[in-house]
Formats: sequence, structure tokens, C-alpha cells
Amino acid sequence: MSGHSTYLPQSGFAKWLEARLPIFSFVHGSFVAYPSPRNLNYWWTFGGILSLMLVVQLLTGIVLVMHYTPHADMAFKSVEALMRDVNYGWLLRYLHSNGASMFFVAVYIHMFRGLYYGSYKAPREVLWILGVIIYLLMMATGFLGYTLPWGQMSYWGATVITNFFSAFPFIGEPLVTWLWGGYAIGNPTLQRFFSLHYLLPFVIVGAVVLHVWALHVVGQNNPAGVEPRTAKDTVPFTPHAVTKDAVGMSLFLLFYCWFVFYTPNFLGHADNYIPANPGVTPAHIVPEWYYLPFYAILRAIPNKLMGVIALFASIGILAFLPWLDTSKVRSARYRPIYRQLFWIFVAVCLGLGWLGAKPAEGGYVLAARVLTIYYFAHFLIIMPLVGKLEKTRPLPNSISEDILGRKTVAAMLVAFAVFAAGLVGFAAPASAAGEHGAPVPPSLSWSFAGPFGKFDKAQLQRGFKIYKEVCAGCHGLGYVAFRNLAEPGGPGYSEAQAAAVAAEYNIKDGPNDAGDMFERPGRLADAFPSPFPNDNAARAANGGALPPDLSIIAKARTYERGFPWFLIDIVTQYQEQGPNYVTALLQGYEDAPGDFNLPAGANYNKYFPGHAIGMPQPLSDGQVTYEDGSPQTLEQYAKDVTAFLMWTAEPHLEARKRLGLQVMIFLLVLSGLLYFTKKRVWASAH
Repeated sequence: MSGHSTYLPQSGFAKWLEARLPIFSFVHGSFVAYPSPRNLNYWWTFGGILSLMLVVQLLTGIVLVMHYTPHADMAFKSVEALMRDVNYGWLLRYLHSNGASMFFVAVYIHMFRGLYYGSYKAPREVLWILGVIIYLLMMATGFLGYTLPWGQMSYWGATVITNFFSAFPFIGEPLVTWLWGGYAIGNPTLQRFFSLHYLLPFVIVGAVVLHVWALHVVGQNNPAGVEPRTAKDTVPFTPHAVTKDAVGMSLFLLFYCWFVFYTPNFLGHADNYIPANPGVTPAHIVPEWYYLPFYAILRAIPNKLMGVIALFASIGILAFLPWLDTSKVRSARYRPIYRQLFWIFVAVCLGLGWLGAKPAEGGYVLAARVLTIYYFAHFLIIMPLVGKLEKTRPLPNSISEDILGRKTVAAMLVAFAVFAAGLVGFAAPASAAGEHGAPVPPSLSWSFAGPFGKFDKAQLQRGFKIYKEVCAGCHGLGYVAFRNLAEPGGPGYSEAQAAAVAAEYNIKDGPNDAGDMFERPGRLADAFPSPFPNDNAARAANGGALPPDLSIIAKARTYERGFPWFLIDIVTQYQEQGPNYVTALLQGYEDAPGDFNLPAGANYNKYFPGHAIGMPQPLSDGQVTYEDGSPQTLEQYAKDVTAFLMWTAEPHLEARKRLGLQVMIFLLVLSGLLYFTKKRVWASAH
């Protein structure tokens, strides 16, 4: 189906190369003169969007690898160092982590479009199967990449998922041991996962090349589901399809950049900002949102082996769609019964995704079982029967009779909005507060909230004062350097003031020429030292509890705001659950109720999950003196130190939002220009 190339080399070099390697005529025939159906709608742009996202993931991944250390003791630190100390390292990390989610958003829309319009039917069976293979490779690559930051959810997600292979008889245990590189997840596991994560994207590129090759052999499907018959049914790929795809890509980039610059952690999990701890299991282990429907299917089956089989079968069954669908008509436009059942199936998939994020208990398990049964019934029972029994509508005589109308465009936009709302609904992170009967922290107003939010420098300086006088006795800031205090977007200290702060600390260094360790005054390049030489000393001084490092605590804590707030938060860019929780926790100390069994040495806090917290109340009215006249109250102290901890967790927040505004304005203007260019190009085709 490649177009007849009319390319004629002009220069001597081009003629010489064309005679020996006709690459220019190949590109011209495949991507310029290639005949594209005239009636393709914007759902077809997601093929181009996926190509764009693959390039983004490859480029950002290659640069990230240059700064990543694949070692269990250093992986988490290397990621934080990248975010903080590498020029625009935060941008590369957020582009890559959110790019994975956007990749799956695009691939799910691409797959659902194929299901709706019957793009798996003859003669496109191999094209569809290659797409399923690419999807499997994407799932493997995404899982491996999720483990690399070596945070709590990365570690325990990898533990749970790899343990499922132990369900296979005879080979299960040796297979898990081989995956782990030992008898528990550790450094060998991380290193082999890193190697595979770096390798598989290039395998995906090879599979994509085959996918595009197969597409150019059999030609593109179209909304009508009829093959091109005359030259009037097609238009050259360039400029027609290129300009339409460019509009779709630009709009998708707006959606993508909204997450990158304004809600970069919304689709992730707060526990992944906690270093991996094999001794502490998270209350609720969940994979990334794009695996949740299959995770729900796996947990819906009470037998472990059958659950694993159902998991793989739920993906593998997609490859058999060309033979499971018995209808002679491709497009659901002309299949009234199947069209309704298709949208029911979409709702079932979204429901499974939502259930996958819920605890495997009670009604959630029952609902997951019902939806799992329907999921398989859709492919094994409904599609074969409906294909034989359904009375379809008459097909158009040709593609030229099926030019897309405005109502369909509007319907597609609504459908995309519903799909996006559904994915963020079950992508919302699990709660760190609000569990075990804990009340939801109040939503506060922060200066750094919103698209134009900035840190209040005076508040950051007050918060730093509280940290030094109250918190520093137990908690370190191991990822924050003294020089950061004088950097733009921070508390606004001068370099001399930051150096003076550093000099107040003694830093262990060495060995010296005699081979001995020694202490010296801190320098600007040093990080804030821990108040304890090691974790055991910290536990011994705190009744067995380990005080966490506070560098990232504002991003490592969250809670669910519930429906419909999780949708509103996407639009309003509200990402302050962590600061809300920390502020509420500092003010949440109370006397334990009479019926509450408070462990010895613990303190009652109404906002802490489980209510029993080892840390005694750290702040009280009048405890710290403010020179600027601000209220010296517990409420003010809590807000000030939390704002400071938000800065330590996200020191480039102001730069991120400032750059985000510039990028969004550029993309809006670009989208408008591309749209009008597309209208001009397509004027003659319509």
C-alpha cells in the first residue's frame, strides 16, 4: 500500500545514492505519497502520538541513565541528586515518569479505537498481533522502570509481582530465584531490572518498525471500515495526514505538559518518595495505574496459580480477536448492538482499574470477580454471538461518502474527556491519612499553590528557624545542601549567610594523611548532616522509632480527597495534600479516647494512621521567637515549617511553574497555527 513514489533525485550525490540505496524514494513513497483514507478522524492521530512518546521516552531515558546508579544503596539517592543538582534534571525525570503514563494513555486509546473500528479484522491480523506484542513489551518495560527509583512502592510492588511467578508448579520457585538473582529482592535484582529496562525500548523500536511495515503493506483501516476503491477515497499522507496528526500531537502535548509542569506527581504514588525498606511493608501495595485493571483480575481469582493464568490470559486473548469476532462488518458505526456493548466493555475496564486500586477485601473482591467474568465473556461469548446474530446497518459505497462530520468530532472530544477522567480516577494515589478512622486533614491555602504559586521567602526563613531549633535534634535533611539556602526559588539567604549556617555544623570527613577520620566545619557544598551517626543510634535515642529524614517528607505523605475532588484537583492543579497532612499532623495531638489502647511510649494523634505515633508533640505556642512579628502560635509554626519542608522536597518548584507557563503558551499558539494550517490543507479534500 505504499504510494507510488514520484521522487526524482536532483543532485549528483542523490542520484548516486538512489542508484545504490533508494532510501529517499522509499521514504517518499511510504511517508509522502502514501495514500491515506480521506475519512480518518482524530482517533487515528494516536498512532503518531505513540511514535512521538516513544521518541520522548528514549531520549529522556538515555540522559537519565547517565546520572542513575543501579545499586540498591545508591539508586534512590542518585534519582534525588538528579532532580536537585543536575541542570533541568527535574524536567527530565518528570518528562520520563509522566511520559510513561502518557504512553499508556495513548496506547489504550489506540487499542480501544482498533476495537471500535475493527482494525484487527482481515487483512490486518498480523498488524494487530504486532500491536499486542508491542503492548506486552511496553508493560514489561514500564514495570521494570517503576522499580528503578527503589522507593517503597517500587520495592514492594516488585516483590509482589515477581512472587506471582512462584505459583507455577515445578519451575516457579527457580524462576523467581533467577529473577531476583538470589533468595530475596536486592541489588542483583535491581541491576538486572535496570539492564532489561534499558534494552527493551530498543526491542520496542524494532517491533514498531515491523508494525509500521505491516501497516504500509495492508493499508490503514478507516471509520467506515471499507477499503479504498478510487483515487477520490484517499489523500497523500503528506501534507494531509501530517497536518492533522500535528494538530493532535500538539493538543496531546498540552495534556502531557499539564501533568509535567503542574501536577507531576499526581499519577505516581507518594510512598515512592520513601527509600525502600525491606522491613516495613506499605499498608496497601498497588502497581502503577496502567496495570490496575489486570491487577484487579489477578486478585479476583482466589487461587494464586489461576489468578496468574487469568492475568496473562486477559492480555493474550487480545491477539485472537481477528478470529473471535465473527462479524463481516468492521466498524461499530454500522453495528448498533456491538456499539453499545463496546461502551459497556470500556466501563468494565475502567471499573477494573478502580477496583485494582482498592484493598482486596469485601465487596471490592466480589465486584472484581463479576467484572472479570464479563471481561472474558466479552471476547469469548459476546463477540462471537453478536457477530452472527446482529443485523448491521448498510455500509457506504465508498470512503468518499463517509467524510467525518462535526458532531463526530465533538463526540470524540467528549469520549476522550470521559476516558481521561476515568484514568485519573483510579490513578489517584492511595491514602496515607484518612485510613483507620483518621479524619481528612483540612485543605489550606498555600502561597506556592496554583500555576503562578511561589514560595513566601519570609515564611521559608521562619520555617527553617523552626527546623533548626526544634526538628534538627531528631531529623536530618540529607538531600539538601547548605548552598541550596542561597539558590533562587529558596529562602532567599545570601551566600555568606548560607556559609555561616554551614559553619555551625560539624561534618565528619577523612581519612586524613594519617588515615584518621576527623570533623570540620560545614561548607556550602555539604548536605545537612543527620543528628545521629546511624539508624540504630537514632532508634536507641527515640524509644525504638526511627525519625524519618525530612528532605522529601512533604511529597512522601498524602491522603485521598475523594470524589469529585480528585477531578477538580487536576484542573486546579491542587497538589498540596502532603503539606496539608504534615501541618495537620503537627497540630493533631490529643488525649487518647478512653476506649483507645495506646501503646507504651506512644502518643495519640488524630491525623496519624492508626493514631499511635512515636514522636511526642514537637511544637507548642510561644516555643520559637519570631523577629518579624508573625504570630508565635502552634498553627503558624506548623504552616511555616511545612512550607519550608515543601521547599526542601521541591526546590525547583518556582522554576518548574515558570517554565510550564512558557511551554503552555507556546503549545497553545502552536496548536492554533497548526489547526488553521490543517484547515487550509484539507479545504480541497473536503
